[in-house]
Amino acid sequence: MEKLLIVDDDLGVQKQLKWSLADYDTVFADTRESAIAAVRRHEPKVVTLDLGLPPDAANASEGLLALKEILAIAPHTKVIVITGNDDRSNALKAIEMGAYDFYQKPVDSDVINVIVSRAFSLATIENDNRSLKAVMGSDTGIIGSSEGIDRLRLMVQRIAPTEITAMLLGESGTGKEVTAKAIHQVSNRSKKPFIAINCASIPENLLESELFGFEKGAFTGAHRTTLGKIECAQGGTLFLDEIGDMPYNLQAKLLRFLQEKVIERLGGRKEIPVDVRVICATNQNLEDMVANKEFREDLFYRITEITLNIPPLREREEDVLILANFFLKQYATEYKRNIKSFANDAMQAIKNHRWPGNIRELQNKVKSSVIMSTGSQVTAFDLGFFEQEDAQYELSLNLRTVREQAETVAIQKAHALAEGNMSKTAELLGITRPTLYSLIEKYEIAVNTP
Repeated sequence: MEKLLIVDDDLGVQKQLKWSLADYDTVFADTRESAIAAVRRHEPKVVTLDLGLPPDAANASEGLLALKEILAIAPHTKVIVITGNDDRSNALKAIEMGAYDFYQKPVDSDVINVIVSRAFSLATIENDNRSLKAVMGSDTGIIGSSEGIDRLRLMVQRIAPTEITAMLLGESGTGKEVTAKAIHQVSNRSKKPFIAINCASIPENLLESELFGFEKGAFTGAHRTTLGKIECAQGGTLFLDEIGDMPYNLQAKLLRFLQEKVIERLGGRKEIPVDVRVICATNQNLEDMVANKEFREDLFYRITEITLNIPPLREREEDVLILANFFLKQYATEYKRNIKSFANDAMQAIKNHRWPGNIRELQNKVKSSVIMSTGSQVTAFDLGFFEQEDAQYELSLNLRTVREQAETVAIQKAHALAEGNMSKTAELLGITRPTLYSLIEKYEIAVNTP
């Protein structure tokens, strides 16, 4: 059973919480000192913390100090603060300090169960993410726990120490360059350059000089000798992305480099030895291109000594939330936003979406949501899913449910348009501020107030 620490000096509340949260292995503390000791001893994933702790239960200072010390000791612990029904300001202060969520008394078994369950789910996802990095021994950037990703990581570990030329196959946005970097980082070339070039993004007449370099005077405008990407990668790894778009006449010169490990710059006559490991990638079917004489057969067999298939995100259902939370933490730190997690509707939308753009689409969605969000949690609206026709939401015929969903969406949209200003939000909705606060509390909508 998951370990849950309940910090409260009221024995009646302790018993009620233990009964309400019977699915967890609960331990108790009734003071700040005993709470800190329990965190050190039991290392709970989730803590419920009453802000009104002795010696002055009417003042939240002791509870806020306990929160600060718990997060200093165990920064990954999800702390749910519990306050009196008239103590909203201290609850919001606790959220700013790093608390996961807050709950106002009196205790409602169903509500507290949902909050605690959600906290455990997120804690588990984050812990799995950290464990994956630890197991790898180095941060390769390949994140996930699905069978396909486990197999990919194993292949990366096996081929990295070799000089074999690898071909990475996968749809656009699946992480081919990340995988190439992972191979480089785990190899004995990791301290040397990793040079990437996209064969599809460079005009045909410039690609050869980009790869092989040129001598001074080789063509009009060549005012000085310039090294190509291959020479720049000396001792390291050269990643040729979208190699299926390489011009046919240039493929022969690339083949000679791969076989002889020498190059000639444009306009030069001297053979230059190079020590470079090559990794290629494409989202095209090279076998069909070979059959159609669009890709050289000899080059095809030279660059496909081993092939790694990178699965699309739609086949990695268990990885979607892991990746989403990784990006959320990354961009919240980068943009200095006090965003802790995804709201329930956001997590459901993330799981339901098919992700045609794969990891790149997910990354961009989360990045924009961090910028747009005005609360401590990212909502489905922040992710932009309410604007998409393909969002999959359960259609309810229950009028009460329909009204709750509609009011929740309206409040989230108005709050975003008002940039977090509650008075403007209420004005847009045509309701009073007290009514707005009441609806936010009723529907458990994650918003921050200025």
